[in-house]
Amino acid sequence: MGNQKQETNSARQKRMVLGFSAAVLLSGMGMAQQRGGSLTVGLSYDIDTLNVYSTGFLGDVQATVAEGLVAPNEKAEYVPVLATRVPTIQNGGIKVAADNKSMVVTYQLRPGVKWSDGKPFTSADVKFTWETVKDPKFIAESKDGTEDITSITTPNDLTVVVNYKRVAPDFKSTLFTFGILPKHTLEGKDLNTDTYNQMPLGTGPFKVTQYVKGQFVVLDRNPFYWRKDKAGVQLPYLDKMIFKIIPDSNTLVTQLKSGEIQMATSVPYAQIPQLSAQAGLKVIKNPVLSWQHLDFNLKGPAALRDINVRKAVAYGLDKATISKALGGYPIPIDTVVVPVFSYSSKTVPKYPYDPAKAKQLLEAAGYKAGSDGIRAKNGQRLSFNIMAQAGRSTDEDAQQVMIAQMKTIGIELKPDNKAGVALRDARYKGGYELYYGGWITSADPSYGVFYSTKGVNNGQGYSNPKIDALLATADSTLDPTVRNKALRDFQTLLMQDLPSIAVTSNPSMIVTTDKLGGFVSNPTNMTNFVNTSGWYLKK
Repeated sequence: MGNQKQETNSARQKRMVLGFSAAVLLSGMGMAQQRGGSLTVGLSYDIDTLNVYSTGFLGDVQATVAEGLVAPNEKAEYVPVLATRVPTIQNGGIKVAADNKSMVVTYQLRPGVKWSDGKPFTSADVKFTWETVKDPKFIAESKDGTEDITSITTPNDLTVVVNYKRVAPDFKSTLFTFGILPKHTLEGKDLNTDTYNQMPLGTGPFKVTQYVKGQFVVLDRNPFYWRKDKAGVQLPYLDKMIFKIIPDSNTLVTQLKSGEIQMATSVPYAQIPQLSAQAGLKVIKNPVLSWQHLDFNLKGPAALRDINVRKAVAYGLDKATISKALGGYPIPIDTVVVPVFSYSSKTVPKYPYDPAKAKQLLEAAGYKAGSDGIRAKNGQRLSFNIMAQAGRSTDEDAQQVMIAQMKTIGIELKPDNKAGVALRDARYKGGYELYYGGWITSADPSYGVFYSTKGVNNGQGYSNPKIDALLATADSTLDPTVRNKALRDFQTLLMQDLPSIAVTSNPSMIVTTDKLGGFVSNPTNMTNFVNTSGWYLKK
């Protein structure tokens, strides 16, 4: 849920076309003869849970099962899914209080929708989702959006009235977007331990029929799925989807080439040239809303709380060389807000590659080079562990470049890579010294989840009351002018404090069989798998 997650994910803050038009789905394809078949997908990370509200990773599998009220499409525009329209002020779906301190959002639900067990989906399920996720006993990856709601009323089975205690411009990208929970099977259950976490029930095009942790998930067509194509054919077209857990990038590529898997959405850049030349495969470049970052754990070694050390690291990073090492695909950036957003600031403090300046900063701060070239002060060497996702070759390659670059300015970095639950826990709890990874956001992100004092993704322990105030302003106004100014000011302060270095914005490289039709890539943290009902295999 959290409206963005780690890119492997989270946040979320733990990253697509629900509500896409039939014309898009049907373009260039026949009708009934395209129905059937099984698609096997390679996942580059080990799943922690199939509960979309508990997972610390992108909910790829979950998106084929659970549906939200609205979702962002391939253009990062919100479209209706289980709701019949996206609420706005213009259509009367949003009403802001006269004092501009609260708002009411009304959803009209789609009639005739059923859960995959055949039971009807109603407004009671939406209210139950809010009550369940906000329950302090439920351990969620993020509870974003729950605390903003004071009450929900359900005048009838198809109407949901949500009362917010603040004006919440991010309401579309939090609670009711990632999925609705089934009241009739979960009421009275402990969602932390319930079998729902392994066999979730949803309204989506597929249902889980087998899950072997660390190995695979099998999904079959949901016989009660509500969506039909333009010709009246019930979706989905595919009979089955299989997700294989393949954390090792080399194995992932080998199985793509052999045909053991027919799709992967996070393929290493270094492998793209050979896969592009492979008969039967298709390569798609997806410019996702993501950025790679190097975080300092401010609760860790004292030297990392020294702004001079953090600035020296920033000046010592050659982002262009990192991009070149990754095939030139990544785009060097200076701020955590990717350039696609209008409020991405061009006037933030910048740290261009300048190793001489990096050395000067460290020297002036009292860090002297030892016989091995590594600097130290008062007996404390500038030697740190750097964590990245184990097996994710793109990140591990960048990590090696950074290790070499830091050594030239007198800082030693040692790989301490983790995968699966270990990576997730370390990331959220600050179990690292430096961390290199990626975040992918929603179409309407809240940066408070990363950089506010209590942000769910703020494992590094960064805190600045001025940042908190600016992000609170951005998250409590529907006025784009006010919001954009707050976010630009936030970026300036963040890059002055430098708790995190924005490194690059990395497109994801998707490889599929050339027989896959109907696929549309998605740039947000809703993942590429929320449009699976329209996918088909060409005969």
